[in-house]
Amino acid sequence: MKVITLRDGKERSLARRHPWVFESSIASGKADAGETVRVQAKDGRFLAWASYSPASQIRLRAWSFAETERIDSAFFARRIEQAVAVRTRLPIASDAMRLIHGEADGLPGLIVDRYGDLLSVQFLSVGVERFKASITELLLQATGIKRIYERSDSNARTLEGLAETTGWLKGSGATELTIREHDWKLTLDVAEGHKTGFYLDQRDNRKAFAEAVRQYGCRRVLNCYCYTGGFSVAAFAGGASEVTSVDSSAPALARADAHVVLNGFDAAQHITLDADVNQTLRSALEEGKRFDAIVLDPPKFAPSVSHAERAARAYKDINRLALKLLEPGGVLFTFSCSGGISADLFHKIVAGAGIDAEVDGLVVDRLGAAPDHPMTLLFPEGEYLKGLVVLKR
Repeated sequence: MKVITLRDGKERSLARRHPWVFESSIASGKADAGETVRVQAKDGRFLAWASYSPASQIRLRAWSFAETERIDSAFFARRIEQAVAVRTRLPIASDAMRLIHGEADGLPGLIVDRYGDLLSVQFLSVGVERFKASITELLLQATGIKRIYERSDSNARTLEGLAETTGWLKGSGATELTIREHDWKLTLDVAEGHKTGFYLDQRDNRKAFAEAVRQYGCRRVLNCYCYTGGFSVAAFAGGASEVTSVDSSAPALARADAHVVLNGFDAAQHITLDADVNQTLRSALEEGKRFDAIVLDPPKFAPSVSHAERAARAYKDINRLALKLLEPGGVLFTFSCSGGISADLFHKIVAGAGIDAEVDGLVVDRLGAAPDHPMTLLFPEGEYLKGLVVLKR
């Protein structure tokens, strides 16, 4: 077993059981990509077993902090079974769910989503890539599902020195399917959709939006960065009479239209705009349009803390425009999925947007990812999705 020794004082994060070690913290030692190594402090004390990534700034990702642990097939079997068992205890109103959420489930770099009778997986680190064949077989055993599609096409693989790859790992057949979410039906294609095929993390927030539309009597709704229209369906379910969905993807908008019809709502009440959101907000303001509810669910503006300043300006601008477009008493659901933007910073950004818009509002709720996308006590970076529900005064 190869040994990696940390610089003096750099053992503190592992001592607190944080799973990452950055390149700058390493004093000595090297290994092959994905190889399991013994991590020790400067004085030789054992700290963790970890996978080594020679290409990434995150040089080590901890598997276990127990010196007696062995990182083998039995180890992965236990972690996978534990993750699947936890999901059976969570309140998940869907037949689609996240079964394994990387570091939160003790498997850094591994994402596994279940869509009905199919698993869609991402191997995003060299550690799990090295064990891909074993993990694939263990997933079949733990879930009883016979079809596994790989969506390892995230930029995260590039940072690990890995090529992007997609395709069937087990089984074959149609990649498009229909899932149930709350009382709605939604479709997706695991080969073409974003992430592993869909945004399962917003499941409960879509339900909350439907309830808010009903509670506050919202009739005209604007859904920005709508993707395939999950929040648009929720708006109609809450009683909206007109929903405008904006995205820069024509295929996503076509699926959003189809979702409206699939759930029994009137297609004539659904307006789709293939357009830039920022420009759409500005044009709507110039035209004197107003809305009773607005959703802002933009893509990741800040993948890391180093991008936070530029991202903050982008978040502030769209929130300023949205607050201006809201009717008094209207409700804003605004989100950030950027790991580089903390919940506290996001609140400050939206507050700054309110100051610039010369409006005030009540923060009536704070939102996060659905419970099958957990954040652990010891890994706060896992809190990537954060949202505010603002009721305009």
